[in-house]
Amino acid sequence: MIADDLQARWWKLEEKMINRFGKKPDLESILFLIGIQEVRGAGHQFTKEQKQDLMHVAVCTVLTPSGYYEHAGWDEDGWPHFNQKKELSPMSLFEQENFMKDHVLFYFDQNEF
Repeated sequence: MIADDLQARWWKLEEKMINRFGKKPDLESILFLIGIQEVRGAGHQFTKEQKQDLMHVAVCTVLTPSGYYEHAGWDEDGWPHFNQKKELSPMSLFEQENFMKDHVLFYFDQNEF
């Protein structure tokens, strides 16, 4: 039942993304968008390394409310930095994906998307 609710909420987010961007995003694309949002980098060109950093920023950002990370400040280039507060429990790939989707959905709820 909980997985069904998660899936229904995820489909609603995908629908909003399709309406906004014109195509269906996957989880990685959504995390990338969150990273861009967090560094206020819309319209910027990013190197391959910076794109990986954006994904890391997104993961840290969405896991912060659950206490896995804490925001540690900003660097001189405007990038946020985080400290890990606790380890993630071992999970299967399916569990990891649902765990991240749930946190992404919470992020968008908190940011009124």
